[in-house]
Amino acid sequence: MTLLTSDRGWHARASMQFLLEHPTLRLSIVSAHGVKCAESADELLDLMRAAEAAVRADASVFPELVRTEMRNVLRTGGYKPTGRGKPASEFLLGQALGHGLPRVNNLVDINNFVSLKTALPISIFDTERLGGDVSIRYGRAGEKYVFNSSGQEMDISGLPVVCRADEPVGNAVKDSMHTKVQAETHEVLAVIYGSRKLPSGYLERAAAQLQGLLTDFAGPTTSAIELVPD
Repeated sequence: MTLLTSDRGWHARASMQFLLEHPTLRLSIVSAHGVKCAESADELLDLMRAAEAAVRADASVFPELVRTEMRNVLRTGGYKPTGRGKPASEFLLGQALGHGLPRVNNLVDINNFVSLKTALPISIFDTERLGGDVSIRYGRAGEKYVFNSSGQEMDISGLPVVCRADEPVGNAVKDSMHTKVQAETHEVLAVIYGSRKLPSGYLERAAAQLQGLLTDFAGPTTSAIELVPD
């Protein structure tokens, strides 16, 4: 594993076990401790508005190569990434082209901004809710979880899923309610879903951007980036 950290005395509470055979999937995990969940600063909202304006002016700034490759990544285990099952980054593109990205809080807004800018789906978890036994595997046949407050379920069969102690809680399409960021969150783990077929350094740059925005707008005391598998 490759680990970059801003504080040699601190390591992320959760480290990812890669428990699936996949020819191209690669993850970048950004961990941050001591964050403050709050309303987004005006400067962050300005960045979001600029990103929305950019895709409305020219939708090709959302790179087709990345969109296509991420769908291919999700197909490997038998999942069909189309319609309502498409990657979360594509949902964000649709929102940006319409009424705009949702404004939730600084942590979620940073996540959505980087996802829109890079076309990479990203999950962001409350690390305390996630726990330390974290892995990624394929969703099993018939496996589901609730992804919104209305109680709607998603079938995750064949989809790479992030798990806490083998309980699926997130993926590149929709995350479970159980580990989402809350007002009291002070430690986060973001999983950026990527591919070995993307241009060299693309996933790393996305992780660095996310880490930098967390530093600027959420005030963590420490943060780290881990690439899985290296």
